[in-house]
Amino acid sequence: MEFCKGELVICTAGREKGRLMCVAASDGKFIYICDGGERPLDNPKRKNPRHLVKTGKYLSPADMSTDRALRKALVREV
Repeated sequence: MEFCKGELVICTAGREKGRLMCVAASDGKFIYICDGGERPLDNPKRKNPRHLVKTGKYLSPADMSTDRALRKALVREV
């Protein structure tokens, strides 16, 4: 499963279970997610892609420019 930067996902396992998060980056094996609060853009959480569900929604680069903008965008999408 391919994940793109800015894509919104829901965590299905771990401490973040049930939370809406944004994909910050991905390498071949792991996906790095953030929410702008507990997980800021400069310190994303590394997750196994099996523990994420795609929502089909994407954020614009402007929504991912700062942690504050990211938090507002995630609240708007809920």
